[in-house]
Amino acid sequence: MSLSIFYQSNGISQPLINPKFVEPNKFSKKSFITIAVEKTGPSVVTIETQKYIQKRNYRDNSQLFLDPYFEKFFGLNLPHDNKPSIEQNQGSGFIFGDGLVMTNAHVVNGSDKVIVGLTNGKKLKAKLIGQDLFTDLAVLKVEGSGPWPKAKLGDSTKIKVGDWAIAVGNPFGLENTVTLGIISNLKRNVTQLGIYDKKLDLIQTDAAINPGNSGGPLLNSRGEVIGINTLIRSGPGAGLSFAIPINKAKKIASQLIKSGKVIHPMIGISLIDESNIDINKINVKVGYVVRNSPAEKSGIMIDDIIIKVNDKYIETASDVTSIISNNGINKQIKILIKRRNKFISLKVTPTDITKLQNR
Repeated sequence: MSLSIFYQSNGISQPLINPKFVEPNKFSKKSFITIAVEKTGPSVVTIETQKYIQKRNYRDNSQLFLDPYFEKFFGLNLPHDNKPSIEQNQGSGFIFGDGLVMTNAHVVNGSDKVIVGLTNGKKLKAKLIGQDLFTDLAVLKVEGSGPWPKAKLGDSTKIKVGDWAIAVGNPFGLENTVTLGIISNLKRNVTQLGIYDKKLDLIQTDAAINPGNSGGPLLNSRGEVIGINTLIRSGPGAGLSFAIPINKAKKIASQLIKSGKVIHPMIGISLIDESNIDINKINVKVGYVVRNSPAEKSGIMIDDIIIKVNDKYIETASDVTSIISNNGINKQIKILIKRRNKFISLKVTPTDITKLQNR
């Protein structure tokens, strides 16, 4: 990728951007991309999954097998060999601890067998430690003694829009496929993408993420992992890719390693960021209240505007989600709402999202 902007100076066109930005080391002549990938690339793995599909059982004397016209008429492909079939898929991941691999939950969900391929060519069996479908994260434990090439985890709170983003993965088993882009947005709410079964804000980048790159690392210019590649936007807005912030991933991974599951504090509301032109700010409005949820029991209603949670004034829906997540479950929070022209103070006790689903 090259980008040059030219201006006239003494009759000679020169690049406005210093071409040496890709040569941080004038002796090695290596670009920052090469250095970053050499640093973290060995930790990137290929994940191969197998799922056994059990075919329907038919009686040996079933007349269905005796009439080929029956099959043709109904468009059936009846299993004359009734053995289970194997569904195979691939994805990427990276080693972040002693034999521990972080990847997307959708890469390994429902798999009966998981094989991890290392950059040295070795293929090892792996066991699923835990997965969290709400954040699309999973942790695997690879069989073996190491030593393991570990990725250095960065700090996703320190990245800024416009920073370099390097997406690395092993799509279709191809070692260390690399694409380059920039950080386009830091808190892209998944509901803005039409995704309602996940619970997280994503890093948006224009670095191309291929389907086989799912679960691979998104790096900064120093080769530190700042995110986990997870989604590719198709249709309107195609070309945009998304990654789970590494700080969020570290918290989820820690819970998965400790207990095999993740607690997601919720009060049972969906929120809408609504522009208020009159006062030039965003109103965070309640769009839906789950029946029998802590929010409904506390008195929160549709169209209420969230003004403050605990001692923090609310600017976006993400602020509410973050405060509730950090608060934990079974611990009261104070919420100040505005209903029509009246301010109302309420107390709500968050519960785990799985309990909301069972209501």
